[in-house]
Amino acid sequence: MEITGAEIVIRSLQEEKVEYIFGYPGGSVLHIYDALFSHQGSIRHILVRHEQAAVHAADGYARATGKPGVVFVTSGPGATNAVTGIATAYCDSIPLVIISGQVPTTMIGEDAFQEVDTVGITRPCVKHNFLVKDASKIAETIRKAFHLARTGRPGPVLVDIPKDVTAQKAEWHYPKKISMRSYNPVVKGHQGQIRKAVQKLLHARRPLIYIGGGVILSGAAAELAQLARTLNVPVTSTLMGLGGYPGTDKQFLGMLGMHGTYEANMTMHHCDVLLAIGARFDDRVVGNTAHFADEPRTIIHVDVDPSSISKRVAADIPIVGDVREVLREMLHQLEAEDSQLDKKALAAWWKQIEEWRARDCLGYTPSDTVIKPQYVLQKLWEITKGRAIVASDVGQHQMWTAQYYRFDQPRHWLNSGGLGTMGVGLPYAMGAQLAHPNEPVVCVTGEGSIQMCIQELSTCKQFHLPLKIVALNNGHLGMVRQWQEMFHGGRYSASYMESLPDFARLAEAYGHVGIRVDRPQDVEGALKEAFAHKNELVFLDVRIDPTENVFPMVQGGKGLNEMVLSAEDL
Repeated sequence: MEITGAEIVIRSLQEEKVEYIFGYPGGSVLHIYDALFSHQGSIRHILVRHEQAAVHAADGYARATGKPGVVFVTSGPGATNAVTGIATAYCDSIPLVIISGQVPTTMIGEDAFQEVDTVGITRPCVKHNFLVKDASKIAETIRKAFHLARTGRPGPVLVDIPKDVTAQKAEWHYPKKISMRSYNPVVKGHQGQIRKAVQKLLHARRPLIYIGGGVILSGAAAELAQLARTLNVPVTSTLMGLGGYPGTDKQFLGMLGMHGTYEANMTMHHCDVLLAIGARFDDRVVGNTAHFADEPRTIIHVDVDPSSISKRVAADIPIVGDVREVLREMLHQLEAEDSQLDKKALAAWWKQIEEWRARDCLGYTPSDTVIKPQYVLQKLWEITKGRAIVASDVGQHQMWTAQYYRFDQPRHWLNSGGLGTMGVGLPYAMGAQLAHPNEPVVCVTGEGSIQMCIQELSTCKQFHLPLKIVALNNGHLGMVRQWQEMFHGGRYSASYMESLPDFARLAEAYGHVGIRVDRPQDVEGALKEAFAHKNELVFLDVRIDPTENVFPMVQGGKGLNEMVLSAEDL
């Protein structure tokens, strides 16, 4: 049976059991949209108001579910508008399949209307990309795209299809299996290396488990918890790993790194055996690698991507493999071991950690006159009982959320870590709400970030998404202002957000509920009111203290043991 290339695209997505497509139509993809018209019951298309938001929303859906998000964009500006979202997903290893339209094959290279080299432009920020010039290759290519996106280290894969190819006819066949000679990611870790790692952990006197987003991507939270409790080892997390280990558990030390807790950073600096799982020792975590090497330690590094191991910090025991599979093998070997933990040494280690924890580095001075952002996040955690899916934008509010909202479950914390993309919060929340329609979904944002994709309030209205938006409005580009205050002599160059809109009334103009909060005593009531509107989007414009900064902090070039705990330490 021969069908059009456009029909092949849609049927291929049905074979992959795609629920949602996030996109924006244009000339080069009209054949595909026409084919989609006949399949509206099986796949739901979410019409965004900007292509960047389409990719972010698909990204949010993927983060919240573990399934690849799917995007449709047209050629030229449609594809270039999508690049920021693609790069964001690439940096955080999020599985996406982006299908972009292209000018007809006969016009490629002739500077045709709305032509750009989409494959060339996206090559540095995708796991792989394809240009399909034959309709008979579409199904196989889409099968490969999904296979690449979801296996090994996940990531975005782009399929660029010229308009004439979507009009061509070809025989319909979707391959059940795919074989790619040059792509065979390692799943099982090396038995010998795992055995060495287990022995090191059993004989450690000051052990630490350091987790990253890989724990969540591989679905290894249960195995991690079992390992940590079996060994009685403290656990710390990167920004991307939050929720991979319960945030309320006594063995969890909080986030580490630039804005991590004192106890997490000091434990990292002084441990003698470090088990790094699905993390990459990036600059926001270990700071200056020279300082990190001051203290001798044995580093065990587990990651599915061999290029991430020893990239910034040399590993003593590298283990390449899927995190969950490696942890399962570790647990299996521990069950077979007769070795006993050094309980006396561990007790002394925990005593030291509790002394560091007693510093209460996240303490702050409450106020009766101005709203403290920390207080807002604490109340949000209490009211939602820590069960909400929280999408964050990028900036001070992102760090405060990571510090004060304790995530006990994976895939409940959605934020742009590697790229740090302002504007992701609202579309992330949209994707998560579509994935989990009966769960509370919150977008924590700032007055700067929200304006980057605020047009998506229209999308939320069209598709009845009852998000709760908590905008911590300090009238500045907060993190920029903080750095200018601390490192640039208080010269606030272009960090004021002047001429801000009335966000509550703007939300109402889009057909939503808008609430402005100016006083500390009104915060709790406003949050409760917002969640009482179960079927409506509520925008909370919370006017916070404009002078509040994020602490603790490790300044650039410093070691983890050189933390600034408050403004008084500067």
